[in-house]
Amino acid sequence: MTVTFRVPEELSARVPAEQRAPGRDRDAVRLLVSRGTEVSHHVFAELPLLLRAGDLLVVNTSPTLAAAVDGRIGDARVVVHFSTRGDDGRWAVELRDPDGRGTTRVRAGTRAGTGVRLAGGARLRVEEPLSAGAPRLWWARVSRDVPGLLREHGRPIRYAYTERDQPLSAYQTVFALPSRDGSGSAEMPSAGRPFTARTVTELVSRGVQVAPVRLDAGVASAEAHEPPYPERFAVPEASARLVGAVRAGGGRVVAVGTTAVRALESAAGPDGVVRARAGWTDLVVTPERGVRVVDGLLTGLHEPEASHLLMLEAVAGREAVARGYEEALDGRYLWHEFGDVHLLLPS
Repeated sequence: MTVTFRVPEELSARVPAEQRAPGRDRDAVRLLVSRGTEVSHHVFAELPLLLRAGDLLVVNTSPTLAAAVDGRIGDARVVVHFSTRGDDGRWAVELRDPDGRGTTRVRAGTRAGTGVRLAGGARLRVEEPLSAGAPRLWWARVSRDVPGLLREHGRPIRYAYTERDQPLSAYQTVFALPSRDGSGSAEMPSAGRPFTARTVTELVSRGVQVAPVRLDAGVASAEAHEPPYPERFAVPEASARLVGAVRAGGGRVVAVGTTAVRALESAAGPDGVVRARAGWTDLVVTPERGVRVVDGLLTGLHEPEASHLLMLEAVAGREAVARGYEEALDGRYLWHEFGDVHLLLPS
């Protein structure tokens, strides 16, 4: 059971931090810090002062894709959200209806055989559901290369709480690296967004190390808050070794985002040792499963129905999460991908 609360609509971050006032940068967001049930309030630029020499930040290097593409089914306009590339060349997609405000809403009636004419003349055909428990997402084949289609005709996925369209650069983190095959994340690994080159430089100069992993995040559901679907991930050999060395030396392993937790924990054996691994993960981190490697977590603020809250409880405990969210609501912190962030550390 996760903590329960209600997020007032006005606490949705509608634009990136650097657009809220002149002279601001990404690191101008607020930072809530939980050490057990002890809570303190900071700005993100203070992060290097809150970690210790010998700590390790594990970051997700997956780039954000321009994953939303306009299309038509007959005379009806639709928006296709491209989620995940399959091993057989198909893509998991969600078909959505435009809402007239530049965003989209749930579309009913998707079925096998549905054909979509996409921008640029490409064609998409829906084949089968991603899984029995995933009614929104379908495997589909596209008549051309999808990475090229997204580069030419795609835009970032945008939800109704945002104020306006943003360029793709607003959705890239400082850690993002392009892949050879053009794959990436349908939605930004947003916990890494507040980092700037300046912040990373100060962290490293103070003895905090950084280890890259990769998890290509698929589309979330702003309406249904379903558990995460299987996603591609990779933990390189060098990062696995670094995690082991930091743990042996008494440092803390702090994941930047729930995606980094999922990748790292998917590469950890029952003995708690992280080994290089790549492929698909269907791991759902819950309090019952617990974490084997992660000591702390830097993450955004999640809505009450989100399955991510179970992961937070697995890392920090239900009492700490409940106390932190009480403070976030009282302190008028901002939610969602352009919002404020929460650092959960051991007490």
